[in-house]
This record gives sequence, C-alpha cells and structure tokens, in this order.
Amino acid sequence: MRPSGRQLTQMRKVSFERGFSKHAEGSCLVKFGDTHVLCTASLEERVPPWLRNGGKGWVTAEYGMLPRATGERMRREASAGKQGGRTLEIQRLIGRSLRAVVDLEALGERQISVDCDVIQADGGTRTASITGAWIALHDCLKWMEARSMVKTGKVLKDHVAAISCGIFADQPVIDLDYLEDSSAETDANFVMTGTGGIVEIQGTAEGKPFSQDEFLTLLDLARNGIAELVDLQKKTVEGA
Repeated sequence: MRPSGRQLTQMRKVSFERGFSKHAEGSCLVKFGDTHVLCTASLEERVPPWLRNGGKGWVTAEYGMLPRATGERMRREASAGKQGGRTLEIQRLIGRSLRAVVDLEALGERQISVDCDVIQADGGTRTASITGAWIALHDCLKWMEARSMVKTGKVLKDHVAAISCGIFADQPVIDLDYLEDSSAETDANFVMTGTGGIVEIQGTAEGKPFSQDEFLTLLDLARNGIAELVDLQKKTVEGA
C-alpha cells in the first residue's frame, strides 16, 4: 500500500493555472498533488553572445526553491553566493527538455527564459517544472504570435512532459511523493514528447540494482503517465 493510498499506476491530481503572473509573457502555476511550481516564460530580444548573428534563438531555464518550500527553512542560494549542484542539474534538464520541442531557427534571434520556482515541495519538483514550463512557453509564443513576431505552430513542434517512477516497497509506482521518493529502492525521472519520443531518462538504484524487466515496467508506467499529462496540457491550452 502506498502512503497516500493511491493505486500503483495512479498519479497525484495535476492542475495547470495559466496566466498566474501578471507581467510574464507566459506563466503557469502547476500542481502535482502538494508539489506546486510557478513557471514563467520571459521574452528577451537578444541571444547569448555565442549565438549572435547565427539566425537561431535560444530557450533556457532557471530553477529554484523558496526557503519554506520544504518542512524546514532552507537558506537561499543567493545568500550562499552560488547555486548548488542539484539546482544547476535540474535547470539544465528543464532547458534541454524544452529545446527538444522548439525550432530555434523559427524562433529567430530571441531568447525565452523560463523560470521555475518551487513554492511547495512534496517530491517530483523537476518533473512538475518541465510539465508546467511547457504551458508557460506555449503561452509566451502565443503572446508573440498575437504580435506577428512568430508562428506558434512553426516554433513549438510538440508537447513535452515529465513524470517520476520508481520501485517502492518492492512495487513499481508512478509519480512518487516525498515519502515514497525518500525511501524508494529505485528512483527514475522520464521526459518524453507528445509523440512518444524520449528526451531524457534519469534512473538510480538506491540499494539493490534494478533489472531490465523492472526498468521496462517503469518505462511503460511513464509512457502512460506522460500521455495523460500531454492530454491535460492539450485540454488546458485548447480551452483558453
């Protein structure tokens, strides 16, 4: 039995609130159960120096957790003078995931910066960030399209979403909350596109190594979960 009482294949309740931020070109408050992340997409009429005059744009991401996103207050990374390794790894993952479904040439020489700020954490913050960031990016491109800057259908090639899966109490489960994640025997994060392409898989055995059959079971769980998330993304943006 899972601590939450969910079935092995049952995700937490997922919701998207678009336009959460007044000032950002695109924004979304995403909730995976008790994990809440604010994703904002900001347009900048510039690209990194190494991309100048190359005819391509760029999509990048930053990630952070508010001090009381967790049970005990965390020190702000800014006060420490640098970002931690986990933060850097997660924001690079978010950026890679979004760029996998963006035509950078169609974007033109512009940069879209996506900020993912964790308001409340209960496991799966990186997967929630990626899934919500796609909504924010989509809405930023719609903002640009309304001003004849781009054609959304040309820039955004597909959906992208992410989900965690793992082995908890000897059972394969999907969408781990903190209680499960902190004691899982195997923990994995899957990032996939709407058409089923694999962007990235991160998997770790916390104790006993997992088998190929167990990995394939987790992959199957992830495919089904991401299909649900993509369907929810579609309903969210089409229902505007």
